[in-house]
Formats: sequence, structure tokens, C-alpha cells
Amino acid sequence: MSNKESPIESILLEEFTDNGVFRLTLNDAKRRNALSEEMMAAMTLSLNHASKDGKTRVIIIAANGPAFCSGHDLKQMSAGRSDDDDGLEYFTKVFSSCSALMQLIVNHPKPIIAEVAGVATAAGCQLVACCDLAVGGESSRYITPGVNIGLFCSTPMVALSRNISNKAAMEMLLTGEMVDANKAESIGLINRVVNDKNLTKGAMELAEVIASKSSMTLKTGKQAFYNQKDMSISDAYDYASKVMVDNMLTLDAKEGINAFLEKRQPKWQDE
Repeated sequence: MSNKESPIESILLEEFTDNGVFRLTLNDAKRRNALSEEMMAAMTLSLNHASKDGKTRVIIIAANGPAFCSGHDLKQMSAGRSDDDDGLEYFTKVFSSCSALMQLIVNHPKPIIAEVAGVATAAGCQLVACCDLAVGGESSRYITPGVNIGLFCSTPMVALSRNISNKAAMEMLLTGEMVDANKAESIGLINRVVNDKNLTKGAMELAEVIASKSSMTLKTGKQAFYNQKDMSISDAYDYASKVMVDNMLTLDAKEGINAFLEKRQPKWQDE
């Protein structure tokens, strides 16, 4: 496992493993790993680099400190009100940057796993929901508390409503109440709950299983999954059938099927 300095090393740490797992660790505990302008810029830069890195097969987003992510930096946001337009331009910029980051995660060619310790608040909860998979420590908690401060969690709503049932999402959004790890798992916000001491191990085990697959196949599948979700069932089957045909013509599909029939491990070429 090797380390590489992030462009803003003090608030975002990068770690590469020998098995193709790239760990991004939010490291701004003093601000409870808030999605400040600096944090969003650092994450965007790292994720963009990872998308082009052939050695990176799976990404884990983790955090140091008592909070996974506290959402937007409210002190930074409040300071924007001092502008002549009462913060209109600044708020537009911040929420646009956050939305772009979340879409980058969803549209990223590599599978992304959230490793959640502590509390994930507002846009921090949105971050968890945007990741393809999530593993939570048994003491992890999730909340969209905007309604409690007169600021409805409208952008977190987008991610929640696309990952959990409408009733579960509306309960979180309308009550602003905390959800514990077990309930988060039961409503589909996270995939697994593990002992806090084994959180990193649990997330890494999941990542390593996925990293052992063909990266071409993972990219194809992730893209197809999100593309077909909002289609009619007829359009979705037409689209998915075309994806399957194209996938069947790839080298890795040929290798994988041959390996299965020959009862051996496949040797992926990632193409």
C-alpha cells in the first residue's frame, strides 16, 4: 500500500493499494469533514485523475475524525451573505460545485464505495447515497436536518429519492431525524453494517472482490445501470440488449466465458 500527496494534502489524503483499490480519505476533522470549497475542489481533482488511471479499479471514500461528512460548511456559506447580492452568486456557485461533484461520482467509470464512520449529515448523507455502494460502522448515523434550520435538503433529496423508497426518503427529509446504521441498511441507504473496529477491513474486502473483476466490464455495467433506471421497461430492455451485444464482442467477455467453460481463472485484459 503506497501513499501519494493530494493537491490539498491536509484535508484530503490519497492512498493506493497493490490490488487496485484507491482510498480517498476526508481529513478535515476540525470542520467535521465539511464539503467546503477546498474539499470539493480537492475531491473533484482526485476523482478526475482516478478516472484516467488504469491501475485504479475501485475507489473508497472514507474519513478521519468523528464525522464522515457534515455537509456544506455553514460558516463559509454564511460569510457569503456579506456580498452585495446577499450571497446569490456565491450560493449558486457552491451548490453547482456540489451537484457537479455528486454527478461525477455517479458517472465515474470506477465503482465507488463509501466507508462511513461517524455521522453523515445533509450533503454528507448525499455523498453516501451517491456512491455506488456503502459500508457503515455500527455506530454510524445519517441525517438530512435542513428542515430544522429552515433550509430544506433539496440537493440531498435528489440522491436519496433515487436510492431509497419515497416514504423512507420523505421521512428523513421532513423530520430531520437521525437514522442509525441498522435502519440505514434496512432502507437501502447502505449495503452493510460492520463492527466499528472492522470498518476499513469490511470496506476493503468488498472493494477487493469488485477489483478482481474486469475493469471494462465494471465500467460497462455501472454506466448501463444508471442509464436504464429512468427508461420505460421496453426502452430499458432494448438498451440493455444492445449493451449485452457490445459486451459479448469484447476480449474480456470472450476470455471470461472461455475461462468458465475451461474451469480456470480468467486473465483480464480490461478491454
